[in-house]
Amino acid sequence: MRNVLVTGGSRGIGLGVGRALALAGYRVVALARSEGKALAPIRDEVAGAGAGELLFEPFDLADIQAIPELARRLKTRVGAFYGLVNNAGLGTDGLLANMHVSQIEALVRVNTVAPIVLTKHIVRAMMTAGEGRIVNMASVVASTGYSGLSVYAATKASMVGFTKSLAREVGRMGITVNAVAPGFLDTELTKGLGEDGREQVMRRSALRRLAEIEDVAAAVVYLMGDGGRNVTGGTLTVDAGNTA
Repeated sequence: MRNVLVTGGSRGIGLGVGRALALAGYRVVALARSEGKALAPIRDEVAGAGAGELLFEPFDLADIQAIPELARRLKTRVGAFYGLVNNAGLGTDGLLANMHVSQIEALVRVNTVAPIVLTKHIVRAMMTAGEGRIVNMASVVASTGYSGLSVYAATKASMVGFTKSLAREVGRMGITVNAVAPGFLDTELTKGLGEDGREQVMRRSALRRLAEIEDVAAAVVYLMGDGGRNVTGGTLTVDAGNTA
């Protein structure tokens, strides 16, 4: 059974991705600061399906210095990883002129530095094995921009550049590296926009609806599977045509 590490895997997109990968037959390690309430029923669902496996590993990715030890601990626990999904991230918003430097640094630390350092340690075993899949979670705001999300957008844009360059570095060793860029999703977060806000987003979308977490998860499963073997260095947008 192939191992896949999914960061931010205890809720939201990360949990949806972990569920889909486990049901597709992978052994998934969901990494997050805390397990939360949503992971246990998904773990039971996966166990009942009898396909893959869903495990949990507590870790705060803001602790950059502890990432090398985390990688060693995970290798001892489950072995080398075939796949890595860099999903964890902060979504702090605010006008740049009003943001405290500590908020800016936290966003860059968790959204950019942490996934790069984690990838550095996880990709080594992939290079030795001569195969592997890396998926970085970006966002449509990396290319479209959005008022109040300048720092967040900068971190997501950095992941797209990281994806393209790393794909060239490790491609000759049989490793693919791609990004997935979700748009506004049909989640609790967009409910905060209010009905008018959600309607406005849907009207701008080619499909006249919001994408869902399951759609993003399906994109990751595709990139992780045989169908994605010749897809690398790209960004797969999942936004119901909002940026079409």
